[in-house]
Amino acid sequence: MVSEVERRIESAQKLLVIQRNYRRARDRAMTKLARAHKEEYLQLLEREKAKDEETGRRWLDIAGNSNSIESYKDYAEGAVDPSNEGTNPSYYGGEE
Repeated sequence: MVSEVERRIESAQKLLVIQRNYRRARDRAMTKLARAHKEEYLQLLEREKAKDEETGRRWLDIAGNSNSIESYKDYAEGAVDPSNEGTNPSYYGGEE
């Protein structure tokens, strides 16, 4: 018989896998949309950045340096080709 603690741990682990798979799928969809509607994506990104800066929130990179919108154009162009799904299962595949 599984104890209550073990059952809760197993349930939490399953939920984490589901959430991680959802984030991966959402990120893939965002990349595809950013490529398909590049100009609109960049305009929306500029608006969001301006809104954040108006409220005092700055956009920072991992090193803590402020980024210009230029660095986000790479995301719209995409580094990974989503039409080639399945060639990198660690990125495109989900966990079970």
